[in-house]
Amino acid sequence: MAETRRRLRSSTVVLGGMGVIAAALTSCGSDPDRRCVDRDSYDYINGYKIIADKNCKSGSSSSGKSGKGKKTGTGSGKRVDAAWYYDAEVSGGYADYGTFSRDEAVDRGGFGCSGSGSSGG
Repeated sequence: MAETRRRLRSSTVVLGGMGVIAAALTSCGSDPDRRCVDRDSYDYINGYKIIADKNCKSGSSSSGKSGKGKKTGTGSGKRVDAAWYYDAEVSGGYADYGTFSRDEAVDRGGFGCSGSGSSGG
């Protein structure tokens, strides 16, 4: 009985491997996930309250406090300390376990990224 299994050609294996490497490397160049939050709204259980993106300026500042002092869209006139919060876990309108530093969020990136990232200890 003849064996009907196909053997993979070496070019197929090489091209597939290159695709995986390319995907890993390009993920480092992309912007990290971000949410606009009110820095003054931190809750120990939930984290920071997510607010409308219009409260945060699209550019990033070196201090990490971009968009500070913008009014909310609620019409209440209350000022919020709005800032971008990167790589956070989001649940129920709150974000937690992230960072306000875009550079740190990029360093914590996935497979193939340069930088040591942040490690506990």
